[in-house]
Amino acid sequence: MQPDDPLLRILACPLDKGPLTLLPSEDALYNPRLHRRYPIVDGIPQLLPSSGVRVSDDEHARLTRRIAP
Repeated sequence: MQPDDPLLRILACPLDKGPLTLLPSEDALYNPRLHRRYPIVDGIPQLLPSSGVRVSDDEHARLTRRIAP
């Protein structure tokens, strides 16, 4: 999945239905509101609620620094 992929505009977190941010270097989508990371396996986002992994506060800070404009 690439940052300009039109699919990113319609993908949503399965828990809060909000937008997700692509983490291309980690093959994952991230929800900064819930601190949850969803894997992308073989180009397919795994968006089941059970697929999301809650990240620590330190990891959240690292990720938000990377995705901030």
